[in-house]
Amino acid sequence: MNPTCNQLDRVDPGFTRLYIFGAGGFGKEVAWLAQQSWGSNVELIVIVDQESYLSGQVNGAPVMLASDVTVKGNEHFVVAVGNAAMRRRTVDICIAAGLRPATLVHPRVEMSTHVAVGEGSLICAGAIVTTNVLIGRHVHVNLSCTLGHDVRLGDYTTLSPGVHVSGHVEIGSDVFVGTGASIINGQRDAPLVIGDGAVIAAGSCVTRTVDPLSLMAGVPAVRKR
Repeated sequence: MNPTCNQLDRVDPGFTRLYIFGAGGFGKEVAWLAQQSWGSNVELIVIVDQESYLSGQVNGAPVMLASDVTVKGNEHFVVAVGNAAMRRRTVDICIAAGLRPATLVHPRVEMSTHVAVGEGSLICAGAIVTTNVLIGRHVHVNLSCTLGHDVRLGDYTTLSPGVHVSGHVEIGSDVFVGTGASIINGQRDAPLVIGDGAVIAAGSCVTRTVDPLSLMAGVPAVRKR
């Protein structure tokens, strides 16, 4: 994890065209996120990698194949794909096309100045990110999540809507946390750790460290796989 951005310009991102990879439901939400953030200052284009996903528009944004993208200057992208492995693959496609990753933070996000956000990450409306938080690359922090102090989110991790993470928690890369899950706090010298590739089921309450690639569910959460 190597976050690269502390202070984000929510008015002028420094470019005028944003490609959104993914024409599904989350693609629609990310298009709205970008419109709320930058208005008409940034042109939005939705891209897909298969002709079967082509449609006329996604909420007013045209849809085109990634293979047809021709980069003419300082043009950026974000990936609206939930699955971490697919997100990694689509990021590679976009970078190979000459696009650069953007970072999107909704204007109704509350976030201190002591937060670092990696390239390509998305923080959706209603989220609260407190202090001394590191968010990796191409992370999705969905609607109305809260991140307490001294939290770390690894690359390509997803927090679904309404996830609450208390202080001194380290979440690895490629982790998926389902809607409404809660993760209690660790300690300064003994953070609660969720290992790489773990899945936390919706509505679960995690009270202890989670092994990599585990599936956890329930209140309190217990290992199912």
